[in-house]
Amino acid sequence: MSQFELHESRLATTDETGRRVFLYPADVRGRYRRRRNIVQFFLIIFFLVLPWVRINGRQAVLLDIAHREFEIFGLSLRAHNAPLLVFVFAIAGFGLFFATAIWGRIWCGWACPQTVFIDGVFRRIERWIEGPALERRRLADAPWTFKKIKKRVLKWALYLVAALIITHSFLAYFVGTERLAGMVTSSPFENWGSFLFIVIATAIIYFDFTWFREQFCIIACPYGRFQSVLMDSHSMIVAYDAKRGEPRATPAAKAKAKAGGPSLGDCVNCYRCVQVCPTGIDIRRGVQLECIACTSCIDACDEVMTKLKKPTGLIRYESLRGLEGKPRHNVRPRTILYFTLLSLAITGLSLSLAKKPIVEVAVVRALEAPYRYAGAGAEAKILNHFKIRLSNQSRADRNIHFEVDEEARRAGVELVTALRPYPLKAGMMTQVDVFIHFPREILQEGERKIRIGITDEDTKTGEKNHNEKEITLVGPFN
Repeated sequence: MSQFELHESRLATTDETGRRVFLYPADVRGRYRRRRNIVQFFLIIFFLVLPWVRINGRQAVLLDIAHREFEIFGLSLRAHNAPLLVFVFAIAGFGLFFATAIWGRIWCGWACPQTVFIDGVFRRIERWIEGPALERRRLADAPWTFKKIKKRVLKWALYLVAALIITHSFLAYFVGTERLAGMVTSSPFENWGSFLFIVIATAIIYFDFTWFREQFCIIACPYGRFQSVLMDSHSMIVAYDAKRGEPRATPAAKAKAKAGGPSLGDCVNCYRCVQVCPTGIDIRRGVQLECIACTSCIDACDEVMTKLKKPTGLIRYESLRGLEGKPRHNVRPRTILYFTLLSLAITGLSLSLAKKPIVEVAVVRALEAPYRYAGAGAEAKILNHFKIRLSNQSRADRNIHFEVDEEARRAGVELVTALRPYPLKAGMMTQVDVFIHFPREILQEGERKIRIGITDEDTKTGEKNHNEKEITLVGPFN
């Protein structure tokens, strides 16, 4: 019996006692392998280079949580724009649901960082130092010699370098590349929080990408467990065509065929599909939680079929309906629902961004006595203190002009600020103290509503945008 022939109730990564069995996936060539190499290359380069890209002088993607500033491909967001993240998360979630309903676990096999970095970086380091799968297995079983120690130390050292590059690149998305460069060249004591993050994140990545590997997909990742809710018989999966392949060429099947029984199928039972699988499963058992749809088994089987001069596609991208010879449909209630929700989320985000003002304004009453008197005698006026919070969402410096509405001015209301106009630099958030002076006579039962006009003007082009906020003036009741 082959070592790859396992009982259906047992994982390929465990032995009879339940202990971990380490996998050494064999190398594979083929059309999907070439495509995955290209996709992984661009995803890794994109991840490493993106923090260094500048759009209008600003980092392309910056998620500065500490200062509540976010830059996303030219879009500037601040803390008060947090509700927009609801749309962003909804787009990511419904987009994943929609893709899964049509293409199955394409995310896991082609774009998940776990797969991309392990397959595109760490396994390549492993193959470069220790050789192909059979040599790696022999080295693991061999006694500790100087040669083995040298290879393992070199491999682990390069793993550490790769993990550090990944974690530092990841940190750049949150602190900015300029600040990161300063951190790297300064003492860790000056940036304890970031240094601790790098240490912990590097340790996690090192543990996961070098040792835990496929166990994360099998044990920790929740996506494989709820994929059955998202997929149906029309969804694309990596599938084995049992009608064509069975009965496979096992010794018992061969004996029956010679005795006049059913002729053998195309599967020669070479276990090549199992040998190349990064999670160690036998795809011939059908849809399994451990399958990440990496397509390695497709390339491996096609290679064998080509050598045997048989048609390729015994293992292929297919739906369950396709395996039964029935037509599959992308347009169905499930995909319509996911697409509708995805469209609504995209529309909501687009409308919110379209309505987002260049300068966001919020007016609040200062935390002190609601009013006080300014001056003395008949000339005394009542003073109210407000704070106007300004956030320049553009990349241009702007001048801010404040004024009260025409009716209020005729009634003797006067607005006083330290600077008029108030300069507001690009991307700047600030708070302006505004004092409103007014005669007591304009109050009705101790209050009066007026409107404050806030006009922002581009310092270079002169372009103006006007905003109005209603406030309530308060004073003595009688």
